Amino acid sequence: MDVGLLFDLRNPEPWQRPWADRYARTLELCEEADRRGAGGVWFTEHHLFEDGYLPQPLTFAAAAAARTRRVRIGTAVVLPALRKPAQLAEEAAIVDLISGGRLELGLGAGYRVPEYRLFDAEFGRRFARTGETIAEVRRLWETGGVTPGPVQQPVPVWGGFYGPRGARLAGRLGIGLLHISHELFPIYRDGLIEGGHDPDTARVSDLLPVLLADDPEAAWARVAPHLAHQMNSYRRKSVEGTDAPAPPTLQPADLRRANPDGSWGLLEILTPEQAAERIHQRTAGLPLRHLIFWADIAGMPDDLVTRNIELVSEQLPPLLEKRFGVEAVRGG
Repeated sequence: MDVGLLFDLRNPEPWQRPWADRYARTLELCEEADRRGAGGVWFTEHHLFEDGYLPQPLTFAAAAAARTRRVRIGTAVVLPALRKPAQLAEEAAIVDLISGGRLELGLGAGYRVPEYRLFDAEFGRRFARTGETIAEVRRLWETGGVTPGPVQQPVPVWGGFYGPRGARLAGRLGIGLLHISHELFPIYRDGLIEGGHDPDTARVSDLLPVLLADDPEAAWARVAPHLAHQMNSYRRKSVEGTDAPAPPTLQPADLRRANPDGSWGLLEILTPEQAAERIHQRTAGLPLRHLIFWADIAGMPDDLVTRNIELVSEQLPPLLEKRFGVEAVRGG
């Protein structure tokens, strides 16, 4: 099990910096995470967001791979249905080559109609197309159908799916499930069996809605406007291109709600000690591989970002080792 950090490179207008500076600073933060012993740096994909949400994670992953030495280089997620299988196979292979074999390829179906329209892809077939593309990318690697191939044989592939249909698909494909859920894990495991794969190869990872801080209460007041921007952006974009009504706008004061069932909320800001206990409560008994944390919430202040990276990379892993009784892998 290792701990990593996810970057989406949002650059919202209220806190916007020049785009070249935003990208350069994020690469510096990837280097900092690598130097401090984080297990991974991860990148995610969306298109047509006003705040510039990262549209091409593999391109940025290649840059991060060239600037780091130990961290795993992950995507959470790339949308394969928006790409030709050979294109995706080649791009991912190059990231693996540049990194010396550190790629973790997370793939998902997406949920936004405008993104599929932008790439002239069929939204209604997104799950089928996602599964077909994943299978073809792996075939191309295994048969030398694209050159050069990746360093890793095989490249770790993950399915970023949040419902039973996707969990079963990940199992049938024999890939990891990029979602931590006690409810979906049996469906994923059944999918492995249906696909002829050893159920003991099951593995899960996820992006956790958690930030770390020395003083969570003080951090909340500073993070809340950025979180409100993030959540309102997701909510608006989730219905764009559909007949669903626009959702009401969330205010910073609306964001601190604890779920009565103990599940994750919109975001929790915790100390490393609190996070280790919370993670153990929510994930015990699952075959964990990667725990991924937000590095930054929508352009939040640099001092909070750098301290979050320090706490995730250096202080959290030994606390997780004590609770899980396993070695938390640091630096891959």
